[in-house]
Amino acid sequence: MKFRFDPNARLLVFPATVFGPVGRVSAPLALDTGATYSMLNVAILAAAGYDSAQSPERVQITTGSGLEYAARLKVDVLNALGIDRRDFPMLAHTLPPSATVAGVLGLDFFRDLKLLIDFRSGQLTID
Repeated sequence: MKFRFDPNARLLVFPATVFGPVGRVSAPLALDTGATYSMLNVAILAAAGYDSAQSPERVQITTGSGLEYAARLKVDVLNALGIDRRDFPMLAHTLPPSATVAGVLGLDFFRDLKLLIDFRSGQLTID
């Protein structure tokens, strides 16, 4: 699968949809190869029917403001870049109002795939 992107953009942002107990919610996610885990804003997860406060698992993450803990929960389906990840673990974290994305697609999303990011042509290829 091939996707175009703006090689001069500050972030590589792609549309994603999370499917949950009460429906589906679409949100823009940044591709972040520096993130170990994929993450969604708590509000997006809540809109799909997930309550991050009920998750017993917490993961320590490093943010721009220091070390924090984020709830980890499984979503029914996360769809992005033509890929469906079922029972996919996501971190739930509150993003600042100034954020231009609703979360990130981290390394865990791409683990068993071949990912090629070609900045010269502005093309992302997934095999």
